[in-house]
Amino acid sequence: MQAIETVTVGSGGSTSIEFTSIAADYTDLKVVFSARSARTGVNTDDVVFQLNSSTSNQSTRILWGTGSAAQSLTDTQPLIGEFPTATATANTFGNYEVYIPNYRSSVAKSFSADGVSENNGTLAYAALAAGLYNSTDAITSIKIKTGSGSNLVEHSTATLYGILAGSDGTTTVTT
Repeated sequence: MQAIETVTVGSGGSTSIEFTSIAADYTDLKVVFSARSARTGVNTDDVVFQLNSSTSNQSTRILWGTGSAAQSLTDTQPLIGEFPTATATANTFGNYEVYIPNYRSSVAKSFSADGVSENNGTLAYAALAAGLYNSTDAITSIKIKTGSGSNLVEHSTATLYGILAGSDGTTTVTT
């Protein structure tokens, strides 16, 4: 696994974190991010995970616990979970990991995600998501943003990793 790029949101926040022009140098991709929404008035904000800027070619099945109940959701939007917001515990960031196997393939691509919204209160989401990017195009860009359109706050960070499969089909580590 090799870090390709890290993006950290600066002062004032940002509408999104984006990885563009992703090279076809790897077999799989992994994105790890820690972020928080600037949205006010509610404890959480949707985590939107767009592949190739698509708003219609993704579907996701999410299972989550809220701190008091379990829920499931099937969504035709690129939703994978919840960010903590300005109303949640101060200076607390949600954490997510998304794995995308065979991102260059010429068939629909699956992905999986897991993460938590983090909040020292009665409402905090722990989510597992399985998704499908229904396109024959290779994945060349990834965008992480909020569902409300609110900014991601300063110090929100994401790292994109590339993973190679060896000639025997097993994952190898590169440096």
